[in-house]
Amino acid sequence: MSLRVGLIGYGTAGAVFHAPLITATPGLTLQSVVTSREVPDGVRRLDRPDQLWEDHDLIVIASPNRTHVPLATEALHAGLPVVVDKPFAPTVAEARALTELASAKDLPLTVFQNRRWDGDFLTVKDLVRSGRLGKVHRFESHFDRWRPTPKQGWRERPGREEAGGVLFDLGAHLIDQALQLFGPVRSMYAEVTRQRPGVRVDDDFFLALTHESGVHSHLASSTLAAQPAPRFRVLGAESAYTKYGLDVQEAALKAGQGPGSPEWGEEPEEAWGLLGVAGETTPVPTKTGSYQYFYAAMVSTLRDGSPVPVAPESAIAALEIIEAALESL
Repeated sequence: MSLRVGLIGYGTAGAVFHAPLITATPGLTLQSVVTSREVPDGVRRLDRPDQLWEDHDLIVIASPNRTHVPLATEALHAGLPVVVDKPFAPTVAEARALTELASAKDLPLTVFQNRRWDGDFLTVKDLVRSGRLGKVHRFESHFDRWRPTPKQGWRERPGREEAGGVLFDLGAHLIDQALQLFGPVRSMYAEVTRQRPGVRVDDDFFLALTHESGVHSHLASSTLAAQPAPRFRVLGAESAYTKYGLDVQEAALKAGQGPGSPEWGEEPEEAWGLLGVAGETTPVPTKTGSYQYFYAAMVSTLRDGSPVPVAPESAIAALEIIEAALESL
């Protein structure tokens, strides 16, 4: 029998990411969406989250960041497993309390860190672990945008409870990826700023992390980048890898494609990154992106008791860095 999913929120996160991925996952049925917007045929539209507590097997929270913790808390008290879109929570304390509640209730709780399954990140992960770079000493990761005119919306609202700004938005991904590659951080330096006139939340950041493993991660994002930096530059004792451009899955989802579509997650050859030393580089085929793994893993969690795809403790580790960095703003 298919597991019944209730989705809260049908903005970009809900409509572009969660709904298509849920629908494409064998063993899951998107039964209901809490939204004021039109929903796909065959899906029930509901007005209130508490209408989901009765006849669903999994709750997915893709509503504005300030609602993540209260809605997840309600769902857990109702006895339901929960997927929370990133960022997990506005504060480390709230994230820990939510994790403790899930543990006390013996319910699965996970965070949608989909960019662990970006094709370019999977390629970097493979290069690091295979030793083709030699001992890595620096990892550079950028996610830049050109938006000189601020968008209107909840991500632009000030206040810690809103968890707005680019550090909570894109920083949550970049930090998570660095931690996945190189482990815990022993020290950090942060620059978190507002560059565009009139903005009330951070729109530019640079983080320098020193991992306990000795690797230095330089992570940055700017909303005012007329020319983007390389998405990745990884420096090792024997070689380096440089990659421009973003993973193809988000653009495909926005175009109405999804897992199972022709060439899903495959990047064209002209976008592949380069491995080697200056003057002697070779293209490295980008691994196929696989956002669909997240919900396939959730099916295994709910049916077989397998580990959740993203441990909430790992999301807390990223939040600890975000919380410390915000002190510099």
